[in-house]
Amino acid sequence: MTTSSGTSRIVLAVTEVSSTVVVVTWRGAGHITACLDALAAQDRPHRTLVVDNASDDGTARLLAEHPSKPQVVRLPRNAGYAGAMAAALSLVDTPLMAWLNDDAVPDPAWLGTLEDALGTAAAASARLDRPDGAPQSVGVRLTADGYGADALGEPVFGFCGGAALVRTGILRAVGGVPASFFCYYEDTDTAWRLRLAGHEILAVPAARVTHRHGVSTQPGSPRFHRWNERNRLLMLLRCAPAAVAARELARFAAITAALPLRRNPPRAGNFRLSLRARVLAEVLLRLPATLRARRRIGRFATIGRGQVWRNWTPR
Repeated sequence: MTTSSGTSRIVLAVTEVSSTVVVVTWRGAGHITACLDALAAQDRPHRTLVVDNASDDGTARLLAEHPSKPQVVRLPRNAGYAGAMAAALSLVDTPLMAWLNDDAVPDPAWLGTLEDALGTAAAASARLDRPDGAPQSVGVRLTADGYGADALGEPVFGFCGGAALVRTGILRAVGGVPASFFCYYEDTDTAWRLRLAGHEILAVPAARVTHRHGVSTQPGSPRFHRWNERNRLLMLLRCAPAAVAARELARFAAITAALPLRRNPPRAGNFRLSLRARVLAEVLLRLPATLRARRRIGRFATIGRGQVWRNWTPR
């Protein structure tokens, strides 16, 4: 470029980075490299922040040696996916924050496709496929009893935390990530609060990710069922209409109390009496803090809890 004085100067084009991709890992040595390789191959510039939940399997060395040189925050203990995402939120200084599991491998166009599709929405959920190519999720739907379930079609109630893009400022405005959930339902709870605040959430099936589902948490394990059942009830107490939350808590307690009286109790892992008793104890212990959170959520809500429930649950 030439100035009016005839001298020339060089103008450097600065590419604006809109997104920080946050990857949470725990004992991810067997798969974190594939995730970071895929992020390094993205066709959209971004920052990568890895939150290491005190891994003890060599993950820290792999992160330090990876050629992409991601920013790494190592927590002193395992805070779970929810706790690590909550910690990351305070460090993100880009307008957008992408959530990505460490056992996920995004296509090169994944992030750019999400950014381009976001529009005025608060969040966008990618398409997750299993390693064999079978679809796993394009987002989250709500069931009639308040469970979050994988959605395979549009529209979606919420985003799947395994691969999604969220507006950082809006996420903070609706209370951030519920760190105490540890694992599971932190994404559905966050999406519910976004809905209550009047925001839109999109499914973007063209943003594709291959996902080795449950590598760290082992779906079907006692830990999985404990977190799944506890956090569903906590989410309902925080976000659902009061009658729905009370109904589901009472139903869970009644089924638990009746289990010793049943001749042939269900064999599924989430019907173990000791597990359900622990879930009830944890929910009751957290009830005062949960009800305080419910009041805070109500203060920023612009759509009634009943309306959101009617809009997004099957009749």
